[in-house]
Amino acid sequence: MSTSTSTTTPSSSSTPPSVKYPRPSWFKVWAHAARPHTLTASIAPVIVGHAITVSTLLLPTEQNTSFSTLHLPSITLAWAAFACLIQLGTNLHNDYADFVKGADDEHRVGQPRATQKGWLTPSQTAYASAFCVSLALAIGYPLCIVPSTTSTVSESKIDGLFLFIILSSAFNAVAYTGGPYPLGYIGLEHVSIGYSGLGDLFVLLYFGFVATIGLPYLVVMHAGLMGVEEEHDVSSSSSSTTVSLFFGNGGEEGILFLSFLASIPVGFLATAIIVVNNLRDRTTDVKAGKRTMAVRFGERFARCEYGLLVLFSYASLLMACFTYFTEDVYQMSRYWILLPIISFPIAMPQLRAVAFGGKDGAALNDHVGGTAKVQFLFCILLSIGLRKVYSGAITATTTTNI
Repeated sequence: MSTSTSTTTPSSSSTPPSVKYPRPSWFKVWAHAARPHTLTASIAPVIVGHAITVSTLLLPTEQNTSFSTLHLPSITLAWAAFACLIQLGTNLHNDYADFVKGADDEHRVGQPRATQKGWLTPSQTAYASAFCVSLALAIGYPLCIVPSTTSTVSESKIDGLFLFIILSSAFNAVAYTGGPYPLGYIGLEHVSIGYSGLGDLFVLLYFGFVATIGLPYLVVMHAGLMGVEEEHDVSSSSSSTTVSLFFGNGGEEGILFLSFLASIPVGFLATAIIVVNNLRDRTTDVKAGKRTMAVRFGERFARCEYGLLVLFSYASLLMACFTYFTEDVYQMSRYWILLPIISFPIAMPQLRAVAFGGKDGAALNDHVGGTAKVQFLFCILLSIGLRKVYSGAITATTTTNI
């Protein structure tokens, strides 16, 4: 398909009002565009995934000696870097595309945007986004390569599911807001996840499920967990208790199912961040044709959605405590999973202002960041709690065997 350059080139967009607004320092300008303070939403789920991985697979037991050669730190750093670069690319592209599509204008009530203020041109933010996404792909692709179980390097293969995750994450980074660049080159300039009202679902899937499960899934694939599971199946009865402790029912299904359960509150709190953001911006979004959930279903729906997402995140801890960690080895340690409840007092002001209060417009700015802080603290405490649950269970198992 042939697409004219005038449709796709970022610089062809309307010129930002650079004369009207004084330009801050170079660092502050790019900080406004990239929004590095939002990276907690990418890092937090990786921290939870790392805690699950270490707790369930990499503890020094007889059954886990086959994992001694696994380079968990390098895989963790690579996955965290990929997630952060995808978010930076999404933020930068959003800065560019919301301006050229008219959502960020002089009536914007949210935090300043570099392109909208005229501090950067649309070309600069668009190309910076493309750089971040390209770097993310360069880091993410090697993670898709599953090492061979033999010494023959040529027997390594590509994991199709993870390759899809890498590629779809990169595509979604620019498709979240859409716009003429770079999607215009392939005739998809009208595609936009956020403008079609699917932003909440996107955040739940990619900043919840994918970001949390990604690292445990990588460990399962790179460590050859299926072979480990088969070896465990012929072990003694005492080893069976340990297998149940570390792997749940069905080897790799245990760690992945636990990761899925943990990703639910992580994803719900990440979604709550975008909900309060969209609640704040709904008036200007209507004018720009941005059909977010807050625009489609109204203010009351958005406030209820926010309240349910936050409250269910904490309720899920009780469900995990009393329905998942039910084996005898967890009898004493399972209550550590409730540790994130400590963060609830910090969540209360956010709930009062967003779900139960009347704050609106620019008054909600503090609660976008406030919700992000709740999610980050929740995830840190969840990670600690998971480590305590499993370390306590190991102690109980060792005591029983003695």
